Amino acid sequence: MEREEDMAEEPPRRERSPGMKLLFVGLVSLVLIVPLLMTYALVYDRQSQSETAQSAINAGWGGAQVLSGPVMVVPFRTTQTQNEIVDGKQVSRVVEVEKLLYVSPVSNRVSTRIDPEERRKSIYRSVLFTARTQGRAVFALPADLARFGVTRERLMWDRAELRIGASDARGLTTGGRIAANGKWLEVQPGKGPAASGGQGFFAFLNWDGLGKLTVDYGFGLRGSRTISLVPRGGSTFWEVSSSWPSPSFEGAFLPEKPQVSDKGFKAGYAVDKLALGQPPVAMEDLGVPQDTGTYAIREATAPSAVGTAAGGAGEVVGGPARAVSVSLIETVDLYSKVDRSVKYGFLFIGFTFLAFLLFDVVGGARVAAVEYLLTGAGLVLFFVLLLAFAEVIGFTAAYLAASGAVIGLLTAYSAAVLRSWKRARFIGALLVGLYALLFVLLNLEAWSLMIGSVLLFVALAGVMYATRNVDWASVGRHARTEPDA
Repeated sequence: MEREEDMAEEPPRRERSPGMKLLFVGLVSLVLIVPLLMTYALVYDRQSQSETAQSAINAGWGGAQVLSGPVMVVPFRTTQTQNEIVDGKQVSRVVEVEKLLYVSPVSNRVSTRIDPEERRKSIYRSVLFTARTQGRAVFALPADLARFGVTRERLMWDRAELRIGASDARGLTTGGRIAANGKWLEVQPGKGPAASGGQGFFAFLNWDGLGKLTVDYGFGLRGSRTISLVPRGGSTFWEVSSSWPSPSFEGAFLPEKPQVSDKGFKAGYAVDKLALGQPPVAMEDLGVPQDTGTYAIREATAPSAVGTAAGGAGEVVGGPARAVSVSLIETVDLYSKVDRSVKYGFLFIGFTFLAFLLFDVVGGARVAAVEYLLTGAGLVLFFVLLLAFAEVIGFTAAYLAASGAVIGLLTAYSAAVLRSWKRARFIGALLVGLYALLFVLLNLEAWSLMIGSVLLFVALAGVMYATRNVDWASVGRHARTEPDA
């Protein structure tokens, strides 16, 4: 009895004002940014591990392939002036040197068939392919060859070569073949065009430079993810097809009317010499193409030695080449989607905490700091579960499993925190709506900003309406309590 009297005499605990509750909830939300950032770093780390595993898979197969050629390379001799310092005086003398003339085809028709396959290492996978390329190129020396800085009589045809490039020579496992005017040539490894990093194969050519030369060629190739072609010369036609249903067309030029379906794709490229801006012959080969379809142009800083000797206007043509590319992309890039979903994590925490706060301020439920913190931890855990499951069962199934688990957990916990299953069902419905909205935003990337902005406006309007009569400066509890509001 005495203990009951002491408890009765204890003064009631002072309730925080609505403004203080709002401030406190904001501080708890800021604290939860730390685990969100740690989750974001975890996604980056797992993506790095995936890329490392893919590189290990590709190491024994072949990387992204850049095809170039055929290009004809003909040595020639010419003279150039060299300046030397002799006894403190500058002396000029004329010396004979050997140069290389790179001759591009007048036309080049190429056909490539890509057969994809997937290889796994543990839970990681990589998209590999085998490709069969066949082509026909036609060569002819320009009628005004002398205007390019070299004359026909200086060309050394006994050492002329035809070069074909593949940027990762490990993929040339089925060999290659070259025929000139119907005669098969002996193929040698190496000496690929510079656009393929010097890798590939070549054959010595027996031709005198008169008329036209028809070159038929073909080779099998292994690689991973991306295959590119460097167009050069007069006109290039490339037809590429595959059974892979999700290609990505990249590079300096886009295909004309590509056909893409669930059964695969077929695309054709037509690139004219005027679009390339390259002369038919040059004293330097084109370099490795740059990524992302943006190509720098290196201006010639000096005329070629032949042009100087002959008094012509021949220029050194170098710099990076232009390329067209086809990538075999995965239909679902789970790491990018998980990464984007984590960026919406603070909205999940904010909406859920806001619902708790409204039940606290307007409905009279008392939500403690630890309860806010545990609820936020459950929301953050969703993204970890999503990442872990997605690596094993795929993104969509992982999203359903992780969101279902978190919604069930927080709905049951809300019933105890808010002391009402009616309120808990509201929290559950809110979470279902949020996770459904996030899934839509992840799949409608182009519309995500507009949809998100409209919904934020609607949410703000709803909060304003629900709290229009709240005295945020009050220090006491509302006299009226509605447990199931």
